[in-house]
Amino acid sequence: MDKMSFQQLYQTHNEAIYQYIFYLVQHKELAEDLTQETFYKAYKQFATFREEAVVKTWIKRIARNLVYDYFRRKQIVKFIPFVHKDDFIEKETPSDILERGEAVATLYEALKELKLPYREALVLRKIDGLTIKEAADFLGCSEKQITNNTARALKALQKIYEERGYTYVTEL
Repeated sequence: MDKMSFQQLYQTHNEAIYQYIFYLVQHKELAEDLTQETFYKAYKQFATFREEAVVKTWIKRIARNLVYDYFRRKQIVKFIPFVHKDDFIEKETPSDILERGEAVATLYEALKELKLPYREALVLRKIDGLTIKEAADFLGCSEKQITNNTARALKALQKIYEERGYTYVTEL
């Protein structure tokens, strides 16, 4: 297999990296800026990067580091809200769109209350679809920690839903 060009890398991963950053910062323009900076840093290192099989993790790690650096610079160490990525549904009715929007808003509000490690585990496992091993490698922690944080996050989310009188959906 030929080595991926940087243009291919950008086209393949730009949207996913933007969404990941947006989940963490919840600000469109900031997410756009950090996405651009992520690919700029990746471009500078691209010639020396040899592991095409793990390119998505490599770029996502650059993005994560930039987001954390931003929060450290701004001294914004707080729980970072994110929204659930919606799948495209053909022939949605207006009431379907409204209902989905309300469900996302409810989830968004509940997720604000989770600890950052829990939220990160949920983003990586349930939204980005990484395996336990991939999430652990990405965060630099054990698979057990990812498993525990995901389970604790889901349990905390259920408790938040119940306290607010919402119906808890077990699938994210």
